[in-house]
Amino acid sequence: QVQLVESGGGLVQPGGSLRLSCAASGSIFSIYTMGWYRQAPGKQRELVATITGGGSTNYADSVKGRFTISRDNAKNTVYLEMNSLKPEDTAVYYCNSNLGSLNSWGQGTQVTVSS
Repeated sequence: QVQLVESGGGLVQPGGSLRLSCAASGSIFSIYTMGWYRQAPGKQRELVATITGGGSTNYADSVKGRFTISRDNAKNTVYLEMNSLKPEDTAVYYCNSNLGSLNSWGQGTQVTVSS
């Protein structure tokens, strides 16, 4: 089972930027599809972005052009660069790893976009 630890959340003003990090345990990190999801109060958890082991990315329409997912396999870490943040981006952001039936979640990190 992969252990995931997120960091980098916080309070930011609208239009600002944040970078989230997710450190993963395990020696086969490079073959996992990694993703970021978010859950706002009263809403279901939703996909933000994913990146495969080969580097292919996928984004929710709401974040395209503003967020960038990347990974550093040497550091077992996946990142989410968030720019032009909006109040509606406020949520708990969760890191996910997936390899077939193997699916793990981090504990989440709060992102609050407010003036």
